[in-house]
Amino acid sequence: MKNLCLLVLTFLVSFSTLSQNIQLKKFNSVELNNDRYLKVYIPPSYETDSTKLYPLTIILDAEYLFDVYVGNAILFAKKEKAPEQIIVGINQNYYNERYEDCSYLKENSLPTQQGEAFYRFIRSELLEYLDENYRISPFKTIVGNTLTANFINYFLVEEYPGFNAFININPYYAMDMPAMLQNKIQQNSSENIYYYLCNGKYNVEKWENTINTTNGLLENSKNSSFNYKFDVFNNSTKTASIGQSIPSALAFIFDLYSAISKEEFEKKIKHLSPPDAIAYLENKYVEIDYLFGSNLKIRERDIFAIEPIIIDKENGDYLKNFGEMINNLYKESPIGDYYIGRYYETGNKLKLALRYYKSGYMKLHEDDPNSDGYYENIERVLKKRNGTYIDSTIKN
Repeated sequence: MKNLCLLVLTFLVSFSTLSQNIQLKKFNSVELNNDRYLKVYIPPSYETDSTKLYPLTIILDAEYLFDVYVGNAILFAKKEKAPEQIIVGINQNYYNERYEDCSYLKENSLPTQQGEAFYRFIRSELLEYLDENYRISPFKTIVGNTLTANFINYFLVEEYPGFNAFININPYYAMDMPAMLQNKIQQNSSENIYYYLCNGKYNVEKWENTINTTNGLLENSKNSSFNYKFDVFNNSTKTASIGQSIPSALAFIFDLYSAISKEEFEKKIKHLSPPDAIAYLENKYVEIDYLFGSNLKIRERDIFAIEPIIIDKENGDYLKNFGEMINNLYKESPIGDYYIGRYYETGNKLKLALRYYKSGYMKLHEDDPNSDGYYENIERVLKKRNGTYIDSTIKN
């Protein structure tokens, strides 16, 4: 009973915190000639860091999808699996607006007059308003479900895609949409596009077959700038698939932001030379900064991820470069000095090795559990220089 009360209290506190960061805005649209209601989630750090930019996510069918997406986005950000995001949901179900907003002509699969107005509302009015009033990074995502999932693809098949990432949850594709997508992907030479798609036996046969056909066209794409993931939730329901697809899509779209995984290391890093591994790591964080506005220092775990390559390949010749990079990032850490010291020790330049090992040791607190182990580096080099004599005054 005590654990249950604690769980309920934790949920209520989390919900209260989430609610404080969500605003309901009335937006007067000239294109739609009416007011539309938006839900806007602003991350807590927005007010404390005036220089930080944030990726933007637009959610259609906000009454159903917004809270699920925001909850997952907060979790992913706290676990450093995705950047914090500004998330804007468009309510479309007060008067079943979604059917007019996302309607299309059967003869050519293009939006109706009302659909074009809704497209312009997002493409011109809403995005322009958000860019002018919030600190938005270049990376933008759009999310839709069933009918609205078909609609988000109009922002992809246009000449210059309006978004970088598209989350299609059980889309009700217009007849010509699969071919339009295939043609666009073959022609696309712009920045990377991330495309998520899901399906399941819970969909009626017509939509299940159309989604599977579309998957067949997309998975054979030879365009390296088109990044694609397809999920099948056969043991689920249409409602449950929403909760399954959103975290799966977040993990896929923001994979670059995450620390280096075992899969990333095996596929992209393992066979690199030391200078290429260092360059890979530096470029990863440059791209994170550019796309997501997250000026992260290279994570220590990512430094350790490429350590075996630096040490084991090319006789450790790049240990010095590696150590200097770490010292630039973590001036108070002994790790960079250790690698530089090891570089000089391997080259039998013992005086320089001793200098860097001492420098690293001095950065450690007296009560640091690693201090004795680190001091062994100094002892080892002293033995090499002076036989078995050890200057006991150094440690003091």
